[in-house]
Amino acid sequence: MHLRYSCRIYPTKSQQQALARTFGCARVVYNDALALRKAAWKADRSKIPTGALAKSVITDAKKTDARSWLGSVSVDALQSSLRDLDTAYRNYFDSKSGKRAGHPVGLPVFKSRKDSRQSLRFSRNGFRLRGNGKLNLARIGDVRVRWSRPLPADPSSVTIVLDPSGRYRASFVVDVEPGYLPELDTEIGIDLGLTTYAVMSDGTVIDNPRFLRKAERRLKAAQRELSRKAMGSKNRAKARRKVARAHARVADSRMDWMHKQTTRLIGENQAVYLEDLNVRGLGRGRLAKSVHDAGWATFRRLIEYKAARYGRTVGIVPRAFPSSQLCSECGHRDGPKPLAIREWACSACGVLHDRDLNAARNILAAGRADRLNACGGPVRPGVAIPRQAQPVETGTHRNASRPGRKPRAANVTGIPVQ
Repeated sequence: MHLRYSCRIYPTKSQQQALARTFGCARVVYNDALALRKAAWKADRSKIPTGALAKSVITDAKKTDARSWLGSVSVDALQSSLRDLDTAYRNYFDSKSGKRAGHPVGLPVFKSRKDSRQSLRFSRNGFRLRGNGKLNLARIGDVRVRWSRPLPADPSSVTIVLDPSGRYRASFVVDVEPGYLPELDTEIGIDLGLTTYAVMSDGTVIDNPRFLRKAERRLKAAQRELSRKAMGSKNRAKARRKVARAHARVADSRMDWMHKQTTRLIGENQAVYLEDLNVRGLGRGRLAKSVHDAGWATFRRLIEYKAARYGRTVGIVPRAFPSSQLCSECGHRDGPKPLAIREWACSACGVLHDRDLNAARNILAAGRADRLNACGGPVRPGVAIPRQAQPVETGTHRNASRPGRKPRAANVTGIPVQ
């Protein structure tokens, strides 16, 4: 499986200028190639092959006065930008045909030099790792890297990213073998929320850290200072970076916390069951700021990739499943309830339920029913699963026990009865 390892890099002033040139050249090649493909499709519905496109926007363009400066940067980075364009078109067509899951993907758009985030990619031919721990990039030089941990294998590519806060990162793609953990007999259902971040089916509660809410005072001060700066001035650029650093601090804190929580959950449980939340829809409602601060989609993504890496199971319960309406003891559906009701008593059995804990137990039961293939039978403790008829038993088919009935042939559709 492919994993990404991201590390901070610290280029010198001259290396930063070389990276800026490479960012700009890769962006120009991408935009030129996109313009040619759009023009060809508009003219006669033709598709330009990647080889001919590379020759036109890179090889031939270097010989012209308008694009002669493309020869000052690594050609590997320019070719990678064309591969990114191919990937963007492939994602669009896969999304239109239904091969690509998730929200719809639109057509590629032109890149702007005013984007606060810049990136470029080097393949194996464009970089190498030095013995002293530095990263050598073609036409840029040896860049100092702050290694947080060694790479498990040789990387196949590296992406250099300049984020809005002015930090440079190197993202290595490494192909590693999954390292399966010892099997456990513990399974858990998780109900995600806003009052408490997560409630487990075993009663464990994870408090909501609310990183954005806690940093709002600092963010408001930085954004107020930014609004007072003149457009296009250097002071405004400094204030913008200050706002970006404040947001980056919040995002880094949230990601670090999520990594720790998901690693612990995967390490302690053989199977984890979650509810399929409509995060995009909730992110457009009145609780949008709290929903985005919680980062439920990122939490689920981290759980899923770590489960695949360590041999664990992740079950996703459909969002239509009424986890907050069912009684986890008797299975009675008690109807919808407003969010203000945090405890309720079942009208059938009278058991008092905590809303989130009951939902987590129902998610666990639904996830087990799907994973263990219970054929729709109940899996709650104390409820017996109806015994299924075996293929060799009489009574499997109608009139199978009638006297004088001949057994079916083995090649006839159905279950043969002896």
